Amino acid sequence: MIALGETDVAALQRVVSSLRDLGSASTESEAVERISLLEAIKAGCAAAQAVETMRLEELRVESESAAGVPKARQGRGLAAEVALARKASGSAGGRYLGFARAVMREMPHTRAALAAGVLTEWRATILVRETAHLTPHDRGEIDRRLCADVSVLEGVGDRALDAEVKRIAYELDPQAVVDRHAQAAKDRRVSTRPAPDGMVRLSALLPLVSGISVYASLKKHADATVGADDRTHAQVMADALVERVTGAATVDALPVAVNLVVPDDVLLGDSTAATHVSGYGPIPAATARAIVATSLDADAATTLRRLYKAPSSGALVAMDSTERLFPTGLKHFFDLRDESCRIPYCDAPIAEYDHADPHARGGDTSAANGGGMCLAHNRAKQNPGWRMTTADHTDTTRHTATVTTPTGHSHVSRAPAPPGHHDEPVSLIERQLRALLDAA
Repeated sequence: MIALGETDVAALQRVVSSLRDLGSASTESEAVERISLLEAIKAGCAAAQAVETMRLEELRVESESAAGVPKARQGRGLAAEVALARKASGSAGGRYLGFARAVMREMPHTRAALAAGVLTEWRATILVRETAHLTPHDRGEIDRRLCADVSVLEGVGDRALDAEVKRIAYELDPQAVVDRHAQAAKDRRVSTRPAPDGMVRLSALLPLVSGISVYASLKKHADATVGADDRTHAQVMADALVERVTGAATVDALPVAVNLVVPDDVLLGDSTAATHVSGYGPIPAATARAIVATSLDADAATTLRRLYKAPSSGALVAMDSTERLFPTGLKHFFDLRDESCRIPYCDAPIAEYDHADPHARGGDTSAANGGGMCLAHNRAKQNPGWRMTTADHTDTTRHTATVTTPTGHSHVSRAPAPPGHHDEPVSLIERQLRALLDAA
């Protein structure tokens, strides 16, 4: 493996430019051929990216060994660096680092098929994921059986590939599969993610029997109920889930705590600007007004907090504190201002609140120097070579956070615009001046 030199980097940049400037196909057949070739190029790039990821790890270990860093501490924060380079979340960076290690060290046939463009990155990920619990020898055996002759996978769908890997894994080491299932049960959990049109996707990761039992019970109830009113089978199942979990007969009867950020002209007027629900995202003005009206009509406990923003930049304004720990009010402000982890590309929920300039070095406990972080990134930025700076020119721009990794690469995030705010166009000269001010 070799590191990319200046000439190689320039060559890759030319490849990107050539794809951008590529003319369109002249026939249907050529268009299909191009789609196929571009998919192969994506796979080849994924293989090359794995090579460079392992080279980065190799170089980091060498430099840290020379610096006397204990072996147990070497490579800390590397997954977060890889995530930033890939424009991905911290958790995705950790998964990818594991993927790169597997295909480079234990799965040569998978790597070769990926490099040749005959195996997509997602299908290679399935192979890596479903063999993670096996010994290197057994993982290599599955790699050989399924990827030494790539024709074996022709016409095989993703789910079929997943099933075949699991079948062979059980054949090679039944106990490892049993142990993995037992361990997986410890990871059972319930989570939510925003869905389009004011909906939420509620997910539960459950052991096999429990999950099937829950679904079968809801289905049995819907089978017996559908037709009694105008609800569909799916709607009856969804309503039954809510009722059985909460004990409430209707959704409107549920006690709910909602942090709603809404401009005053939306709440008190007829503005149609979008509003924001913490932990969910933007919702229409009419929906926000309906939520408030429903809460008031139901005599629900309702608290109104005023947030002030700079007129031009939309930057939210908050208080300072001399305390070591961020007070509750300031933490709540970070939740509203940052919405999620402030590291670029990471949309993980805020789990901790920390100083950009560490308190131990004199950093203020303030809105300007603080922010919300996910657990993984708050740990990563404590490692040697990481640096985080913030800028809070509230009259010209919203709060910005710049994270610099050990390789000297910088990544910038800016606090999202509050509901109802629209940025004015900024010229290139103004952006450069602001960058100089932030660096000063």
